[in-house]
Amino acid sequence: MTEAFDLLIRGGICATPNGVGPADVGVKAGKIAAVGALGAAATAEVFEARGLHVLPGVIDTQVHFREPGNEHKEDLESGSRAAVLGGVTGVFEMPNTAPPTTTRAAMDDKLARARDRMHCDYAFYVGATPANVGALALLERMPGVCGVKAFLGSSTGTLLLDKEEDILAALRSSTRRMAVHSEDEVRLRERKSFATNGDVRTHPVWRDAEVARVSTERVLRLAQQAGRRLHVLHVTTADELPLLAGARDLATVETTPQHLTLSAPECYERLGTYAQMNPPIRDAHHRKALWQAVHEGLIDVIGSDHAPHSRAEKDKIYPDTPSGMPGVQTLVTILLDHVNAGRLTLERFVDLTSAGAARIFGIAGKGRIALGYDADFTIVDLKAKKKIENSWIASKCGWTPFDGINTTGWAMATIIRGQIVMRERALVASGLGAPIRFTDTISPS
Repeated sequence: MTEAFDLLIRGGICATPNGVGPADVGVKAGKIAAVGALGAAATAEVFEARGLHVLPGVIDTQVHFREPGNEHKEDLESGSRAAVLGGVTGVFEMPNTAPPTTTRAAMDDKLARARDRMHCDYAFYVGATPANVGALALLERMPGVCGVKAFLGSSTGTLLLDKEEDILAALRSSTRRMAVHSEDEVRLRERKSFATNGDVRTHPVWRDAEVARVSTERVLRLAQQAGRRLHVLHVTTADELPLLAGARDLATVETTPQHLTLSAPECYERLGTYAQMNPPIRDAHHRKALWQAVHEGLIDVIGSDHAPHSRAEKDKIYPDTPSGMPGVQTLVTILLDHVNAGRLTLERFVDLTSAGAARIFGIAGKGRIALGYDADFTIVDLKAKKKIENSWIASKCGWTPFDGINTTGWAMATIIRGQIVMRERALVASGLGAPIRFTDTISPS
């Protein structure tokens, strides 16, 4: 008897562990039930994917959705709406909120806020502080928690773990992979005078490559001492890459679409403070080195570091302007444009945006198109050409640094656990997001 599916994705070009080629995908009870020639199968719903590529659901492992405390520029609903409109099926959200996510009560509150409001699947980081080191082992194992995040240099928010003894204590406190914002706080303070009033072009002069290199060298040494796995976020410098290549037994590496696409000084001259983020956008020398690291396999994952601020905040005078820019909604199209330009293969895109995240963090049942996995798909038209415009941005901030840029390759549908959530740039189902599960913290049923 022919198996009946809840959803049949028919006629697409499918990226599976066997490669990229024609295949149908059958979905039942939110899981992938079959992959192959399934055109005659009985099904409750059909998604016609002819001419489209069916990719594993994109997972953005670094977003700041600002809730609680700064809902005027983003919240969990608006940020996740931006995610699914851009083709993202899951996000890891950061703890530098107000109050910061550093306690069980704060994490419970954030999980409660997400329930029935977030449109994509989600997990939350717990922030490391000198005060909560003793609790991190329990906090990192809560359902819906993706791990511990440590800010080694000051950025947006109040979280900071800058003293060597505190960093080492945090590294020794628990066992899951710890994510770090790697900038050296001492050097940042020493060089603050380099941030020239009214001249955002000095942002990467103040937060120079040595700020990042010194911090990354130190945290790798401490992680080796503690025997702790690290994930170094938004790596931006050529100087850090040899250090990270020498620590592959414990360290994984992220960069962002912004650092692969923009470069100084052009981005600051064109965008002003709207190009300001931490660590900064740097010159073409560093961008070239990051692309080389992508090609050599040193970069494990690309996250958007979606960090929106309002126009009123960005329009202040530098350096009294916040660092950060939106990115979750443009992640897929910016990277697919690089695919079309020959800088990335489609297989590498999948590895950087889906399989890599699952591998690094031990995500349960996501990250590939294979039997038994969650039916998460980012369905894209590699030939579609559109202009990115501020009017398309769902984030409350209402702007993107890529406004006016034409890209080739766009998400046509976002499917999460077998439910079509976005179709043709419109939200068609809401509030279906659920906590992402992890293999090392799965609770007994």
